[in-house]
Amino acid sequence: MADRPPLPPFTLGTAKQKVQAAEDAWNTRDPERVALAYSEDSVWRNRDRFLRGRPEIVEFLTEKWERELDYALRKSLWTFAGNRIAVRFQYECRDAAGVWYRSYGNENWEFDEHGLMVRREASINDLVIDESERRIFGPRPDGERDLEIPLQ
Repeated sequence: MADRPPLPPFTLGTAKQKVQAAEDAWNTRDPERVALAYSEDSVWRNRDRFLRGRPEIVEFLTEKWERELDYALRKSLWTFAGNRIAVRFQYECRDAAGVWYRSYGNENWEFDEHGLMVRREASINDLVIDESERRIFGPRPDGERDLEIPLQ
């Protein structure tokens, strides 16, 4: 099994790298690519869904990005210790009818010794927004990396 650096135990710098790598991957909206960051038997709770393993993760993400159009995400490190990282995030997307949403959430991550995520628990709340209220447009520009995301 190939390592997926950075590896635990995390430092402030390596935890931030892991968070940015996750944000970058999710912003590709490529389920196969995103799934490679998770162990073969990774366990997820995403809202009210419970998933196990990469095939279920790929299926979930494929459905997600077919439904959540123009998806754009920002993550920021909340805290870390050992092989665990907590993040907060926001993303924006629209549905097929053109209604825009901003979703706010928190994730708890646990990694194995190879740097693969073995557990992901996500709690997410959605807010309908007007298109004029959007503030996340595509992947984070290089000059904005390591900036906090606003709370509102």
